[in-house]
Amino acid sequence: MNPIKTFSDRRSRLLTQMQQGVAIMATSPPRLRNRDAFYPYRFDSYFYYLTGFHEPEAVLVLICGNAQGKTEQILFCREKDKEREIWDGFRYGPDAAREAFGFDAAYPIAQLDERVPQLLENQPVIYTLLGQDPAWDARLVGWINRVREQVRSGISAPDQIRDVRRNLDEMRVCKDEQELLLMRHAAKISAEAHCRAMRVTQPGMHEYEIEAELLHEFRRQGAQAPAYTSIVAGGANACVLHYIENNAQLHPGDLLLIDAGCEFDGYAADITRTFPVNGKFSSVQKDIYQLVLAAQMAAISTVQAGSTWDAPHQAALQVLAQGFIDLGLCHGTVDAVIQSGDYKRFYMHRTGHWLGLDVHDAGEYKQDGKWRPLQVGMTLTVEPGCYIRPAGDVPEHFWNIGVRIEDDVAVTPTGHEVLTVAVPKTVAEIEELMR
Repeated sequence: MNPIKTFSDRRSRLLTQMQQGVAIMATSPPRLRNRDAFYPYRFDSYFYYLTGFHEPEAVLVLICGNAQGKTEQILFCREKDKEREIWDGFRYGPDAAREAFGFDAAYPIAQLDERVPQLLENQPVIYTLLGQDPAWDARLVGWINRVREQVRSGISAPDQIRDVRRNLDEMRVCKDEQELLLMRHAAKISAEAHCRAMRVTQPGMHEYEIEAELLHEFRRQGAQAPAYTSIVAGGANACVLHYIENNAQLHPGDLLLIDAGCEFDGYAADITRTFPVNGKFSSVQKDIYQLVLAAQMAAISTVQAGSTWDAPHQAALQVLAQGFIDLGLCHGTVDAVIQSGDYKRFYMHRTGHWLGLDVHDAGEYKQDGKWRPLQVGMTLTVEPGCYIRPAGDVPEHFWNIGVRIEDDVAVTPTGHEVLTVAVPKTVAEIEELMR
């Protein structure tokens, strides 16, 4: 498999869909953290999906038909600069980038404002990441206006601007084999990090100590970064869905909810496991945990080509609603609990999202107002949960129990593949690993 050809083929697919016009996309700019310190650089996912190029200050231009009627794939990037490389590290420069990444041409980024208006002459439409960056939108309008200034010379300017994400989201939602290989590897690293966390967790430790174990395993195995800020939530903190302070002490009798995954070569893993800090579930914790696990297994069983995006969520809801009724948390029939939304006190989010270059990856969930069918190559999370906050009508022994179980699942020709299967999730498996 030739990775560079994969990127070139994606650009060709987009050009075929465009039929006419020019696509222009910039990668992400460096982001200042404070004063003169920057956040670690991370490229724009759309730009990277089409280029494989990970340096900042780069722009992709795809021309559906140039003056000679041919398609053209052009990269603008930083010039080779030995002096700057001493300070900032290696950079390709246009000549090497053109060769290494399979472009028809490459130019210094400093020439962008000079060359792009020329490339837009007599083109009917521009495809871009519209509305993502106001400064970029303003720059684009400036180029169009420069072309308009030549109208008396018989040169026309584009009169349409379209959001290229409509095309790219559909391309990205189904993963090719190269993407799945990277996602399997991200899942493998992340799974081992979760196992490491289970092994080391003890009462008296702090959440940030467990987070450090996760980050250690990510980097030790070559992941470039966490795919998102890790959630390490002990006790009542597990009932805060996006808890990221990770600074509380862990107590015996608490559950610890960890939602964490690494990013490997741009692709994310996303795993959640919940386990007892002291290595042994109480009977009440076990009841809630096994309910969530049953809901997740029911949801995963529906993941297959031809099923709908909503099927896992509905399967999980059926199990959770019945469980809430059995535990006395909700009252009435399953249908009534679901229809009224009473279950949302204890389960207030949906059961998954697309996964890929972004943790919440590109792709529509509905088409023509209907939940879209699942297709081979689609990759999603399956993550039901239960979060019980203190309340007067909730038995006290349930208070502050928060459980979520999340796996990454790819749709295959024969059903599905659970990419994150290596992390234990039955009560017996977890207790055995922690023993």
